[in-house]
Amino acid sequence: MKEKILTDKKYGLRDYLYIPFSIYPFGCLLKLLTKLVSALLPALQVLTMAAFIDRVTLVVQGKAGGTEVYVPLLLLACILAFTYLNGQLIAFLNLKTELRLAGTYETALLDKRGKLEYWHIENDDSWNVVDRTCKETTEKLLRGFDSLLDMGELLIRVLSLLIILTLQVWWIGLAILAVSIPLFRVSLKAGKENYEAYRNAEKKTREAEYLHKVLTERESAEERTLFGYSDWLNKKWLEKYETARKITMSVMLRNYIKMKGSSLITVAISLIIILVLLYPLSQGKLTAGMFIALVSAALELIQLMSWQLARLTEQMAKNKAYMDDLTEFVGLSEDDGALKEKNASPDVVEEVEFRDVSFRYPGTDSYILKHFSLRIEKGRHYAFVGINGAGKTTIVKLLTGLYRGYEGDIFINGRNSREYDSRQLMDMFSVVYQDFARYQISFADNIRLGNRAEMDEARFSQVLSFNEIGEIAQALPNGTDTCLGKIKKNGVDLSGGQWQKIAIGRALYQRASIRIMDEPTAALDPVSESNVYRIFGEASRDVTTIFITHRLGAARLADTIVVLDGGNAAETGSHEELMAKQGIYAEMFEAQRSWYQ
Repeated sequence: MKEKILTDKKYGLRDYLYIPFSIYPFGCLLKLLTKLVSALLPALQVLTMAAFIDRVTLVVQGKAGGTEVYVPLLLLACILAFTYLNGQLIAFLNLKTELRLAGTYETALLDKRGKLEYWHIENDDSWNVVDRTCKETTEKLLRGFDSLLDMGELLIRVLSLLIILTLQVWWIGLAILAVSIPLFRVSLKAGKENYEAYRNAEKKTREAEYLHKVLTERESAEERTLFGYSDWLNKKWLEKYETARKITMSVMLRNYIKMKGSSLITVAISLIIILVLLYPLSQGKLTAGMFIALVSAALELIQLMSWQLARLTEQMAKNKAYMDDLTEFVGLSEDDGALKEKNASPDVVEEVEFRDVSFRYPGTDSYILKHFSLRIEKGRHYAFVGINGAGKTTIVKLLTGLYRGYEGDIFINGRNSREYDSRQLMDMFSVVYQDFARYQISFADNIRLGNRAEMDEARFSQVLSFNEIGEIAQALPNGTDTCLGKIKKNGVDLSGGQWQKIAIGRALYQRASIRIMDEPTAALDPVSESNVYRIFGEASRDVTTIFITHRLGAARLADTIVVLDGGNAAETGSHEELMAKQGIYAEMFEAQRSWYQ
């Protein structure tokens, strides 16, 4: 089903029908039928009301028996009953349809999002498209589906009422159509402008949402209290919020004035129609019942043409713009191996070789790596050092397949890494990132997330013996079953250092040939940082490890230190060898020597 729904094509308004019908045909067909009946009811009600009033008049005048009223009265009762029950049925069908869409359409979007090439996540333009498309997905699709049904219902209502009015006064239908067509065009333009305003305001809205998160969530509560910045930040939030609001409101107000100006013309036409109908009424060519019914129809058309048509047309324009976003989103490039199942027994990496690799991030002109070459051998410990922005983390992204658009070649076991899919590459490496995640689930699940493809109790027990992780578990009230964080009532929050050790334990639990620590200790003091790297190295005694840092206390633990400068490996060697060279490394180390004494 997901493949049928999300295909690389041009999406349009018709897909608001196609996608829901593909997911829940019975419910959608039932909604369509109820809308069709609802569309015909106003015209039927006009005719029934006219018949009822006329027959009541005859009964009052003594020209007919009381039984003459029963049929139109029964029809009116049926119309009212259907109107009431239809509302309940539509609410039930909406709920069922929303649940079906959430389970299928939203899942398809999440799958597509999970398949995106990594660079889309770091690209602002791509991420804006992703954010617009994947926000309130079910609501937007259901709203578009309902808008199409409502538009169809509206057109049938208008047409049926126009037929009744035209049969009485032939030019009425032409007059209303003459007003409706320009009104339709104004509504369509208004919808496009409103959605474009929403897109322009979105960046400010996201900034405001972030500031609101800082102002309200508990993670920053201590600093908010300590530094007392809430009032200042609240002003910043209000500034962003007001900017976004004003962009949207200015367009909405302008379009509102246009729409209501057009609607006044419709009202004037309807009033003229009512006055015109007074003449055939006075001449006896119209019965009182038919006159009242036609007046009711004219007022109904005022409502439909001046408000509902404008609202629906504007909504249709917004819906079309969302489908344009969906087209762009589905067309974003994918990583074929992203959603493949993790391999419980990944390939063992014997050797990695960077051969004349150059790389710059998409949309930028500056090379982060330039003619970079390096060989990484199995079982050895490496340290990549250099100033911020030297390319240390970029090397990890290239190694793990997050970026493929580099120049030159990377060979793994003699095979070009481009020949591996991303799942195969990721299974070979285990990374502790600088911004490691803090999962508010149980202690045990925090560790086992490192390899959900394999529930190895022996390996789990081994991880608990590393890096004082076992001591953390023993201190928890329910041991490894304790929920971490503050989401649950009995959850236990940890210190930054303890969360860090759990992140390391997660990396150790994964069966990977190369383990990487990408500056996860940046918040620690230099001595504590060196201690963490030492423990990680001991736990990975027979595994290739890479330490990435701009602080050099841990570098002395490595067999080989790679100094990155100017996008290349400026110096390579052991601590002693590099100190003897009196080059970049020696200068950096001397500048930091006091940190470790």
